[in-house]
Amino acid sequence: MGMTMTQKILAAHAGLDYVEAGQLIEADLDLVLGNDITSPVAIKEMEKMKVDGVFNKDKIALVPDHFVPNKDIKSAEHCKCVREFARRNEITNYFEVGEMGIEHALLPEKGLTVAGDVIIGADSHTCTYGALGAFSTGVGSTDMAAGMATGKAWFKVPGAIKFNLTGKFQPWVSGKDLILHIIGMIGVDGALYKSMEFVGEGVKNMSMDDRFTVANMAIEAGGKNGIFPVDDLAIEYMKEHSTRQFKVYEADEDAVYDEVYDIDLGSLRPTIAFPHLPENTKTIDEIKEPVVIDQVVIGSCTNGRLDDLRIAAKVLEGRKVKKGIRCIIIPATQKIYLQAMEEGLLKTFIEAGAVVSTPTCGPCLGGYMGILAEGERCVSTTNRNFVGRMGHIKSEIYLASPAVAAASAITGQISCPCELD
Repeated sequence: MGMTMTQKILAAHAGLDYVEAGQLIEADLDLVLGNDITSPVAIKEMEKMKVDGVFNKDKIALVPDHFVPNKDIKSAEHCKCVREFARRNEITNYFEVGEMGIEHALLPEKGLTVAGDVIIGADSHTCTYGALGAFSTGVGSTDMAAGMATGKAWFKVPGAIKFNLTGKFQPWVSGKDLILHIIGMIGVDGALYKSMEFVGEGVKNMSMDDRFTVANMAIEAGGKNGIFPVDDLAIEYMKEHSTRQFKVYEADEDAVYDEVYDIDLGSLRPTIAFPHLPENTKTIDEIKEPVVIDQVVIGSCTNGRLDDLRIAAKVLEGRKVKKGIRCIIIPATQKIYLQAMEEGLLKTFIEAGAVVSTPTCGPCLGGYMGILAEGERCVSTTNRNFVGRMGHIKSEIYLASPAVAAASAITGQISCPCELD
């Protein structure tokens, strides 16, 4: 039997010729990631191990992004802990305020993640880097500590689900609609501990930002990771952003998949996940009664990239956010913020009546910069809509694309840009 992309990457990093689903392996790591919430726990665990420093100061990335700039004393203490650890261990890839960004947008931008890598991060959305053909997955802080100390991690080799993509998106449909469609189809546990492998001729019609979005939300279907083949567009992205060598792995023709799904991208419609699970999806056409909202958030590690901001600006240009609606827009990195400014996107947002934040995870996890009160509803381009995720347990989150979020800010209810024409 052949191996999937993920299995080939894991086999290579475990020094094995062959692995199969369910096998336990120890693999070498190319990068270990932590943020301002998870790193302090890992740092304390490392202190218990009494190890002498980290395995490789160039292969650890520490990105304060959840409560940065610090919102209170506790978050300041967390960041201080990470900052001092980075100084003690001379961590190369520590990103302070002013150069930081949301971790899963920042690391590919900085060229730290490339095809063929094995990457762990103490954040569940570490699976984002599969867009570049890497195996990347979220782990707990204890595993992060062990990774920083030894440069190795234990894995159970995942089985796989193949998603064969054909066609291309219609106007106002994007990678966010694709992944919400998939989660709605298979459920939040439909890919439990499996590799979600996205293949087919439709992939070439997806931008890198679309691919990052899809891989980012593999975890919301229970996936161990999401991964795309390495094509010319991915290679072009890596050559533009990184000086590191990358390695391309391709699935064998006789690779074993637990399930195979065929999806025509052209058949998809703008899709929204209703409270309180990402699987509770409806297309814009299936919403029969108006869903009146209070707030819109456009940003996060899922949809805070430049393409996302361009789409939002295209919808908002020449229009106004409905009076009484709060529209918060968060570029994912300083570089994206700067480019959005140079392209005039920020001017468009402000003239429309939105506010623009410094890069931060902020409202996505109910941290700050957009907390919901009791009974409030938010259309958000983030990745989770669990009970109390963005604030009060009696608030509601509707997950959507930047196009739908921007249109909803204008109308004050869940809307598609096509309804504005």
